[in-house]
Amino acid sequence: MKTHSQMFSALVILSSVLLATAFPVEAISSKTSIDTIWNETPMGPPDAILGIAQNFRASTDERKVNVCVGAYRDENGQPWVLPSVRAAEGKMIENNDNKEYLPIDGDAAFVEKALKFAYGADAPLERIAGVQTLSGTGACRIGGKFLAEFFSGNKIYLPVPTWGNHHKIFNECGLDVQTYRYYDRSTNRLDLDGMLADIKDAPDGSIILLHACAHNPTGCDPNSAEWRALMDLIKEKGHLIFFDSAYQGFASGDAEADAQALRNVLKEGLPMLLAQSFAKNFGLYGERCGTLSVVCKDAETKDILMSQLKNIIRPMYSSPPKHGSSIVKTVLSDDGLSNQYYKECTQMANRIQSMRTRLVEAIKEAGSTHDWSHVTEQIGMFAFTGMSAEMCDQLTDEYAIYLTRDGRISIAGLNDNNLKYVADAIHAVTDGKSITSN
Repeated sequence: MKTHSQMFSALVILSSVLLATAFPVEAISSKTSIDTIWNETPMGPPDAILGIAQNFRASTDERKVNVCVGAYRDENGQPWVLPSVRAAEGKMIENNDNKEYLPIDGDAAFVEKALKFAYGADAPLERIAGVQTLSGTGACRIGGKFLAEFFSGNKIYLPVPTWGNHHKIFNECGLDVQTYRYYDRSTNRLDLDGMLADIKDAPDGSIILLHACAHNPTGCDPNSAEWRALMDLIKEKGHLIFFDSAYQGFASGDAEADAQALRNVLKEGLPMLLAQSFAKNFGLYGERCGTLSVVCKDAETKDILMSQLKNIIRPMYSSPPKHGSSIVKTVLSDDGLSNQYYKECTQMANRIQSMRTRLVEAIKEAGSTHDWSHVTEQIGMFAFTGMSAEMCDQLTDEYAIYLTRDGRISIAGLNDNNLKYVADAIHAVTDGKSITSN
């Protein structure tokens, strides 16, 4: 009879044999060796926009022009920190602001100011659940995750075209991403009939993503009557609106006017979410400052939703950064700085509008016979030119003008030093070719 010691030894040997069979030495070592562990990881594709910006920085061509990334540039082609922002930072230093963690849902005073900036001074904040986010991208991600977990319908409809990151964000959240027609390339105008038809065909109770103003990338917004028709249909279908507001103040130069669409929805009593960013309109690109809000029926529902939004945020990034939100809060809490900010926002919008008009004039002066009126009718930071991907490639390859391949150019990247060069190049690549249906 075998002793306990012999039986134990036999079990150890048997276990070793079984482990060796199931997990060969080669497999174990390959998973833990620095020489092989990541060898099967493929290279990820470059971002469609940020990759182009990287190529621009790497270019040594003296003629190079960047009209790709959506960031404001002054008349000298340089980033502009708003004087009101600098003044707010000065006040923050004087007040000896600390660097403590913010709560999970952010700075409550900032969120209050931000939501009033969007919804209006008389907004019913007692029933709007709002949290501070990592700019508009973070707001979309949190909102998408919230909808995936707590909204009965998981289909979200995005306009064609839309900001490229929308598809990635909402797919990652687990939503079923669908699209609706928005822009008609055959006319370079809003496709209202197609938009209404697709939203009507969407299952009742779907999520409809809308750009609050200055649609990216087209710069083509519905007019008042078109917004009315859209709201009536959404109400009839029982859809949920998800507004993305990244350009409030940039569309018309008037932040109040640019918020009318979402404020009208609020007055109608329709359910909605809002992703809000302060990157463009306050020039706080690197501060990652924004909010996500959900309009509720009452304060009790707001409290419930706040608890769930915080539960989403906590394992994602714990709490938001403080500096940018403190700047916005300081500006919007001071009448003098607030008035100064609104003037500076108008100044940025006016410069962009001036460049937009002058670009079309310069293209015509170069000899173009195309109808470019769609460009002057568009609003916001971008112009959706109608150029094809091949034309865009030619602009980059032959003229070192960097832009996205859908024909979108950032008007903010134009100035007196490069306007004629860009206009002449656009004429050269479009002359004798169509700028519709591309």
